[in-house]
Amino acid sequence: MTGPFSAQLFEGKHVFVAGGSSGINLRIAQRYAAAGARVSIFSRDPAKIDAAVASIVDAGGRALGFTGDVRDFAAVDAAIDAASQSHGEIDVVVSGAAGNFVAPAAAMSPNGFRAVVDIDLIGTFHVFRAAYSRLSRPGASLVAISAPQARKPSMLQAHVCAAKAGIDMLVKVLALEWGKEGIRVNAISPGPIADTEGMARLAPNEAAASAIRASLALGRYGEKDEIADAAFYLTSDAGRYVTGTILDCDGGTMLGSAVPELGER
Repeated sequence: MTGPFSAQLFEGKHVFVAGGSSGINLRIAQRYAAAGARVSIFSRDPAKIDAAVASIVDAGGRALGFTGDVRDFAAVDAAIDAASQSHGEIDVVVSGAAGNFVAPAAAMSPNGFRAVVDIDLIGTFHVFRAAYSRLSRPGASLVAISAPQARKPSMLQAHVCAAKAGIDMLVKVLALEWGKEGIRVNAISPGPIADTEGMARLAPNEAAASAIRASLALGRYGEKDEIADAAFYLTSDAGRYVTGTILDCDGGTMLGSAVPELGER
């Protein structure tokens, strides 16, 4: 878990990571802990939370875990209150809980569509709203995990496109409303990231994975550490004049396909 930032960049800071028990969000939590932060992890699965906290503590970091569902505001509010009681005012919030599956809109159940919107969009609002009164002012920084689907229509992803588009606009509105208090709000839009559940769903075999890699300007999947580096930039003094921004960390996903379209000869 290495990166271009100094080892103790977040010494003395409190970082709350929703969805932090697995995938990109777990790596983000681990990296903040390695950079000196006190980390609070919120997620649904107690076993995963225990494993995530242990991975940080065993590496010499400080972490606490809190169980709950981002769709339940009362549970989120209680967890953030308990985290702030234990670790102090919150300096950084990362909201990354997400759901996804592949399905055409005509075959998608209303419950399936609603579940993704509730986890991604409503969950992000719950996390940010609950954290608001416990944020360190000025200087607090909030980051949502978005996706290219927010701005790039993707077949079989109507639910994700709608939810992530909502997140992007929520980030911009909160940046406007909370900026005068010294609170910055941004989002990271990761492209295809290796060894994540999302890519296992979207590219379930090597042929699909190869096609995605070939379409990218950089020709490769990203790494979880690269998303953590993006979070570090946005939440450190390096990004102190950045707010309301959707940071594409996607290997060129939003540029379109890098495969030449030669057409007929």
